[in-house]
Amino acid sequence: MLNYLWFFLAALFEIAGCYAFWMWLRQGKSALWVIPALISLTLFALLLTKVEATYAGRAYAAYGGIYIVASIGWLAVVERVRPLGSDWLGLGLCVIGASVILFGPRFSNG
Repeated sequence: MLNYLWFFLAALFEIAGCYAFWMWLRQGKSALWVIPALISLTLFALLLTKVEATYAGRAYAAYGGIYIVASIGWLAVVERVRPLGSDWLGLGLCVIGASVILFGPRFSNG
């Protein structure tokens, strides 16, 4: 369960960092937005290393599902945009896929 905490925190920092670049480059905000962006993206990378996984690629793939959940949450809370039905469907499919990747090795014979 601790993995989910690391995944969730990493997702928040990744989204915040990318959002800061978005604000600078797409919304015309000050270049000073780069400072929190770089700090946030560094924290994202550090947090993702806390995940207990044998292989980085599998951890990153499973993280993708959590990232999508956090992104839809960001859309709703920070950007104040109501997610569409297709957003929820896509989110569900991605979480199922991420769960298969994360838990698959426990049930695999190879």
